[in-house]
Amino acid sequence: MGDVWPMVHAERRALIEDLQGLETGDWTRPSLCEGWDVQDVAAHLVDSALTTRLGFVVAMARARFDFGRQNADGVQRYRGTSPRQTLDRLRAVATRTTTPPAPLDSRLVEEVVHGEDIRRPLGLARAYPEEAVVRALRLQASTPASFGGAKEVLARVRLVATDADLSVGTGPEVCGPAVSLLLVACGRRVAVDDLSGPGLPAFASEA
Repeated sequence: MGDVWPMVHAERRALIEDLQGLETGDWTRPSLCEGWDVQDVAAHLVDSALTTRLGFVVAMARARFDFGRQNADGVQRYRGTSPRQTLDRLRAVATRTTTPPAPLDSRLVEEVVHGEDIRRPLGLARAYPEEAVVRALRLQASTPASFGGAKEVLARVRLVATDADLSVGTGPEVCGPAVSLLLVACGRRVAVDDLSGPGLPAFASEA
């Protein structure tokens, strides 16, 4: 699974390139992550890239095992005093290969989904590599909801990508672009309108 890192690094570089072109006001635009603006998401990606297995355990203990609080602490720690400083911090961790105690493909979920959390509100688009999105979605399909995944709902619906070789789950079909299926599997309702099929109501209700 070590082949994940070239894909992760490619996504980081692509996002950095997009962020370099932002106007100052764009950094305060609300992202798809509730309560976070674009700069907050970038700071979270810095925190995520720097997090080690042991560091994650220590950070969770400091946050009293509140995952939301642990994330918020990381944003506060790495959000710069200016967008340029936050971007410089993101650039500095672009080739890191550290990870919290999670499957390595979770790094693809992190980069692709948070990339869309930033890009969609800004009207930016990226043609994500098919393998990166498919692997991210397959991981979400096997991860319980208690860990941020969609395993339970995919026992009731089947996701079929219209732009990739992917079919996962059991039940009525939900069809659409792979990245949109991934976003809804990660709770981003903004992508529901990209999807169709008899299983959509059940799938969307979980977002």
